[in-house]
Amino acid sequence: MNLKDYVKNVPDFPQKGIQFKDITPLIGNGKAFQHATKLFCAYAQKVGADVIVGPDARGFIFGTPVATQLGLGFVPVRKPGKLPRETLTETYSLEYGENALSLHKGDILPNQKVLIVDDLLATGGTIAATINLIEKSGAEVVGIAFLIELEALKGREKFKDYPIYSVLTY
Repeated sequence: MNLKDYVKNVPDFPQKGIQFKDITPLIGNGKAFQHATKLFCAYAQKVGADVIVGPDARGFIFGTPVATQLGLGFVPVRKPGKLPRETLTETYSLEYGENALSLHKGDILPNQKVLIVDDLLATGGTIAATINLIEKSGAEVVGIAFLIELEALKGREKFKDYPIYSVLTY
């Protein structure tokens, strides 16, 4: 199955000059979504993940079915103020400003083997913050998996110490 057939290009979104990769046709097609999930599951098994982590919000879309299929836990990494208990928070830079991500303290245990699953690798800011939160928890990032990698933005170069799997590359 060619999953690229289910990713639509949307020119000039969210701003002029950006070629947005719309994944809603892929997740809206049961067979395509199931195929992508199976690919992520195979990678999770290959790296020996104990738990799946997904960054807010599209990491939830792909991470939860992987965790469910493999009988593993899923831990969300959220934007600040979205988690009710005590959190660890990591601030990171964006093209125009800053953002932050949070993780409940205690949801990732020391020495757990974590696979991060997300929709897109672009410049890598979200993933770098997610890795820092996981490592502050004493766990090990055994892999990072993306549905799409935008190779021209060279996000992969920030993560040379981590195994990376991309289902699709552009």
